[in-house]
Amino acid sequence: MSDTETEILSHDFYTRERWNNWINQVKESGFEFKESDEPQDKDSAVFINMEDDIILACLKVVAKFDKELISAESAFHLISQIKDIALAEIEHISDDIDMMISSMQTSLIGTFAAFECYIGQDYNKKARIPTLLKQALEAEASDSIEISLDKVAQIGALIINGRKLPDDVMEDIPYGFVAEWMDGIDSIAAAMMGSDSYKNDEADDDS
Repeated sequence: MSDTETEILSHDFYTRERWNNWINQVKESGFEFKESDEPQDKDSAVFINMEDDIILACLKVVAKFDKELISAESAFHLISQIKDIALAEIEHISDDIDMMISSMQTSLIGTFAAFECYIGQDYNKKARIPTLLKQALEAEASDSIEISLDKVAQIGALIINGRKLPDDVMEDIPYGFVAEWMDGIDSIAAAMMGSDSYKNDEADDDS
């Protein structure tokens, strides 16, 4: 292992303190589902920002991997550390907030699977996203959840590799695991469309 890689691994790309800070912001938000037809984008923004922060941390890891500053093994290790923090069970806050966090964590399962698939190069770079999505939905319908997640992970790996997520791909996905996992993939695509400063960032920068 090179000195550069050792130094990178000594940095925190995401910390439990950072996660707890988001949990505190969620508590302070007092989020509740509204029975009216009013949009809740503003109220739910903290959950979106919370998920984006995790995705950006993972993208920073991948950027180091792409530059060959860290090995695949080290990249897997760093992603695993972030995953363990983000998918840990949360103490009860409120029914509505608990539901939102649970939904976000389910989306992140798809996100982490995508990063792991990309690092492991376990996908066909020529595969078509609509075909993979169709296969994921078929697998979910037959209760082949692992296969379904694998197909979603391959879609995410293609996105991380630079493929655009088709505008209509998120339409008409029936509610279920695939729909929630694909929300995580959509979040990766959105993060990559924004600033690419993460490619040159160091590890954890306090927000």
